[in-house]
Amino acid sequence: MQANQPIESQQAKLRIARMFDIPDGVSGLCPYGSGHINDTYLVTTPFRRYIMQRVNARVFAKPLQVIENIERVTAYLRDVIRREGGDPLRETLTLIPTRAGGYAARDEEGGYWRMYRFIEETVSCDLPETTALFELSGEAFGRFQRQLGGFDARLLHETIRDFHNTPVRYAQLMEAAERDRAGRLGQAGEEMAFCRQHESETSALVDAQAAGEIPLRVTHNDTKLNNVLLDAKTGRGVCVIDLDTVMPGLAAYDFGDSIRFGANTAAEDERNLMRVHLSLPMFEAYTRGFLRAAGRVLTPREVELLPMGAKLMTLECGMRFLADHLNGDAYFKIHRPGQNLDRARTQFALVREMETHWDEMKEIVRKLSKEQP
Repeated sequence: MQANQPIESQQAKLRIARMFDIPDGVSGLCPYGSGHINDTYLVTTPFRRYIMQRVNARVFAKPLQVIENIERVTAYLRDVIRREGGDPLRETLTLIPTRAGGYAARDEEGGYWRMYRFIEETVSCDLPETTALFELSGEAFGRFQRQLGGFDARLLHETIRDFHNTPVRYAQLMEAAERDRAGRLGQAGEEMAFCRQHESETSALVDAQAAGEIPLRVTHNDTKLNNVLLDAKTGRGVCVIDLDTVMPGLAAYDFGDSIRFGANTAAEDERNLMRVHLSLPMFEAYTRGFLRAAGRVLTPREVELLPMGAKLMTLECGMRFLADHLNGDAYFKIHRPGQNLDRARTQFALVREMETHWDEMKEIVRKLSKEQP
């Protein structure tokens, strides 16, 4: 229990934990992890551990839909994993039902909670410090795509509308610039010009999907390394976690978010843009793992558009950071003035790097796609 946490608050959380159908009784509960969205707790019993989370209703306006998506996707994954001879209790999240039925418990304030079985003997890493580790991340998310390749994405709720829709994010940036709520537009002339220069590219993926060139898929939408549990002994990717943003989407966006995060040589808010480079070895490592594990579930056109996914996800994140800067830092947390503007500038510098190495990125994808099983 945290030092400043009232006893009654701890008791309230214990009451929530006891709403779930876990044997042997709850013997302990404490805060767990470093996530910034949901409140997360480790629940212990005499023989097993669990993860309990309160879904953040400020981020997810319909928390029951979030839990329903997770229920449907993990149920499907369990069947696939069994058929492949794997361990469903280890290789996907396991939701714990409540004693009243269903998978959501509601507290006295109207908040919704869910509980997972804790996956033992695993670790997570925040940053891909080696190409080998980044390749394992690509393998985990590629396997996620392959195993869900037969799931009809239309059965899932769109829990955050237009979450990865680059033309919509561009329009939101233009609206933020027009309002200039925080009076900061004058600081961002070069960045706004950069975005306007790239407007014609923003619809490349959504237009391809609308034209039937690429399919709608089940996507994770937050494909960072720390959302992959690694086996503590072998280091192999065991389970993709943090499924709150699982919903219908495009595979190239999932691929691109990993590259944006893991193949950048600088911090996300780096002020010295001379340090921002695209690591081609990291790009190649992730692509190799991703394509190898995805197998032939991705269409040739989806594979061809993977570099565009990397570029558009980076551009999109930059536009979101810039819009939030213009809006007065209303969405992304900042720890110093101007941090969201620095974040935007870093993303745009990485886009420029991708443009410099565009032919090399395409050739890496082309080469590795021929090695797919």
